[in-house]
Amino acid sequence: MKKLLSGLLVLSLSILVGCAAGGPPPASGVWAATMVSPLGELPITLTLNADGSGEMSSDVLNAPISGIVYADNTAAFTAEISVQGQEIVLDFTGTAEGDMLNGEFGSDFGAMAVSATRQ
Repeated sequence: MKKLLSGLLVLSLSILVGCAAGGPPPASGVWAATMVSPLGELPITLTLNADGSGEMSSDVLNAPISGIVYADNTAAFTAEISVQGQEIVLDFTGTAEGDMLNGEFGSDFGAMAVSATRQ
């Protein structure tokens, strides 16, 4: 009987710890963002899903995102976009604080600042 009760206690504690650690990463969500590019400011929408998938879109581009890496309140990913027939790789790193996401895209053209608010 003692072993059964001890086992139930350990199981209950394991479930509680798992529930407390759950929830989506702070940087996941849909973000209304502004990217400062060499051509000026570009409004974009970043969709960062908890499963590591997502999308980057605007009036002039649409690129799927995969392999998003979350660590605490940070997010990092790579997106490939096509601009005037040229493929450009963008490496994003950013930090979420509440409903704000700030970071930058690194590219062959230098760093491009990104600021965003959660939608």
